[in-house]
Amino acid sequence: MPENHEDGRVPCTVAVNMTVWEENPERLSRVKEECPHVAVHHMGDPASPRAKECFQEDAWGCTWHFPGMYLDGVVVKHPLDSWDKLSSWTPPPIEPAVEAIRQRMREAREANRPPPGANLEHGFLFLRLTYLRGFDNFMMDVAVQDPRLYALRDTVAEYWYQIAKAHLDGGADFVGGGDDLGLQDRLPISPDSWRDLIKPAYARIFGMARERGAKVGLHTDGYIVDIIPDLIETGVTTLNPQDLVNGLDNLARLAKGKVKIHLDIDRQNITVFGTPAEIDDHILHCIRTLGSPEGGLSLVWGVYPGTPVENIEAGMRAMEAHQDYWCR
Repeated sequence: MPENHEDGRVPCTVAVNMTVWEENPERLSRVKEECPHVAVHHMGDPASPRAKECFQEDAWGCTWHFPGMYLDGVVVKHPLDSWDKLSSWTPPPIEPAVEAIRQRMREAREANRPPPGANLEHGFLFLRLTYLRGFDNFMMDVAVQDPRLYALRDTVAEYWYQIAKAHLDGGADFVGGGDDLGLQDRLPISPDSWRDLIKPAYARIFGMARERGAKVGLHTDGYIVDIIPDLIETGVTTLNPQDLVNGLDNLARLAKGKVKIHLDIDRQNITVFGTPAEIDDHILHCIRTLGSPEGGLSLVWGVYPGTPVENIEAGMRAMEAHQDYWCR
């Protein structure tokens, strides 16, 4: 996640879905050149599962449906949709993964490169439990505090603890991951249930990183207002939340000055259905509300199909125009 620029600018990144880019390559290339201080990315590997519709099974035994157009998928087959399957299910083996990390660390040292950080997968813990059990089953497990869910949590958490530890043992100074914890306007489980089930596992992994002097980044979509202080307590140093679902004022009250905020710019309302002027106003409002002369803020905007090209141009230009607001 971006650090503050030395010149005082708010770091801004725009990640354009490849399908969107291919629809307007000349216009988007031109506005990219007009905004030299905005990092604009568009990547598309034809061999990627996101490029075309397909089904894939991951290392945990979950079957994903990827709809194509370089979009994320959804789990359509859950290996533990019945607890009866638990005795025959095995998690990914840890030792081969750890040995591969050790090898990458050795190669980095030999090449005098900085050791790579530990980037835990998106959905590494909370979402992984829903992938394994299925959302409805997971919600029932939480409701009755099924001890098998807590044991499964420990299995998943131990895997990522060892992955993070292997990176830290090799000199990494960063541990980060993604776990979408919220719905549009609330948590899917109560804050108390989240603190009981998820927080201890986060604290174990992130706490180890902080004890080693490493930074910790967490991406999480959805409403997380009720647990932002808890996330900070677990060791998060850079938080990547969404703007509108949490409210800029709430983020300022709970996170500003306590962690670095890597703000996820709205991709559901203003940037899709608003006018270019409204987009400009929103970007400026984000910077005014969460930025400061001391820094601590960066912006990231994911652009997906359905976003008008004039709105994409407006968003990029607004970032270019306002990112030096605190150093003019």
